[in-house]
Amino acid sequence: MFDRLLFPTDGSDGADAVLDHVVDIAAAHDATLHLLHVAPAEPERRPNLRDGDGDTEASDPSDSDGSDPTERRRTDGERFVTDAEARASQSGVSVVTSVERGEPYRVITEYAAERDADLVVMPTHGRTGLSRLLLGSTTERVVRRSDVPVLTVRPDAATGLAYPYADVLTPTDGSACATAAVAFGSELAAATDAALHAVSVVNVAAFGADIRGPLLIDELEERASDAVEKAADSAAAAGVETVRKSVGRDVSIHDGILAYIDEHDVDIVVMGTHGHTGFDRYMLGSVAEKLVRTSPVPVVTVREPRDE
Repeated sequence: MFDRLLFPTDGSDGADAVLDHVVDIAAAHDATLHLLHVAPAEPERRPNLRDGDGDTEASDPSDSDGSDPTERRRTDGERFVTDAEARASQSGVSVVTSVERGEPYRVITEYAAERDADLVVMPTHGRTGLSRLLLGSTTERVVRRSDVPVLTVRPDAATGLAYPYADVLTPTDGSACATAAVAFGSELAAATDAALHAVSVVNVAAFGADIRGPLLIDELEERASDAVEKAADSAAAAGVETVRKSVGRDVSIHDGILAYIDEHDVDIVVMGTHGHTGFDRYMLGSVAEKLVRTSPVPVVTVREPRDE
């Protein structure tokens, strides 16, 4: 299923914790692992001094000790990918390393597209307070913008992960992005002999005091059942031997999915995500993004197919 995996690394403890899981995936699929570090772009040299002739000199970007911090970060990046390559090579994984400059999320998404990567793997970071509502991390930006599926893994849970997965959850509402996620999840389950859980959750809190609430909930449950049946048919067609179907109610779709994960010992969630524009790009709005932040298990986000 996977031929090329991309793992961006910044040498952090989070990236280091997730690396072994990435290597396990690559080894299981005999895939090439691309290890990428993105160093800062070279600073623009701005004229700030004038000599006696009126000519200008570029500002000096070096530290007080005379070293260039941008070049030093590039050297650190080369060490990060070299160290990761050594660990991956111990498992017989074929590795390609690269250190590039630029805005990290842009370089990562462009690299994945240009190298025809099958999956980007990145660690998440648990955060609290106002920062939970704002886009601040490279991982979140990659999830929002990548046309390549992105697997996010919590560093604090990475050491307990096993591959291949045994239970794959694909939440669905019958939408185009959910259908894309079901296809990816079905292929993953079939490739690893995993069970696929096709689940749809009806948000009962959305209707409030609307007197039509019970009728609307019944209608939504019928649609949810249709979506789950279609997902199960798709999984069976992909060669998945074990398919479990569920339609549930909860005060939020996000909470319903988390409850299902806990109750059924799910190993990974594969979920569709929309490409947002405008203010939505900077606020938490989708169930998929909330799951990336809060799921106790890895989450793969699959982008809705773009119109040709």
